[in-house]
Amino acid sequence: MADSFSQLYIQIVFSVARREKRIRSEYQEEINKYITGIVQNKGHKMLAINGMPEHIHIFVGLNPAVAISDLVADIKKNSSAWINKDKRWFSRRFHWQKGYAAFSYSHSAIGNVARYIANQQKHHRKKTFEEEYIAFLKAFGIEYDERYVFD
Repeated sequence: MADSFSQLYIQIVFSVARREKRIRSEYQEEINKYITGIVQNKGHKMLAINGMPEHIHIFVGLNPAVAISDLVADIKKNSSAWINKDKRWFSRRFHWQKGYAAFSYSHSAIGNVARYIANQQKHHRKKTFEEEYIAFLKAFGIEYDERYVFD
């Protein structure tokens, strides 16, 4: 085979440290644009991004040359530095949680996942972030110890 081909669609979810509700609605669009730039500069395709005051969902077409863990580390490091040094929105330092969840999807699911992410505000009228996160882990058959799911 002469070339390499891939279709890797990954939803990444992580929260603000201690799940604090620090991302105000007026900051969300600017944060989304900044993180989109990080994702695209690393050679990935942004499919959807949206969040709530305490967490964010990022749906990407993954460049297989970059590990998911490296992408998440770059997003967290660079966006935290930008928020803390350039934006200075908060009186104390902003940090993302240490861990993250990543879920893979087929090409046929792109529209549904993107709509789900776009409608975060609607979903969270009925379900907390913690309930949503645990539901994802269960739906994808991921074993977890409740003591270590959240920081």
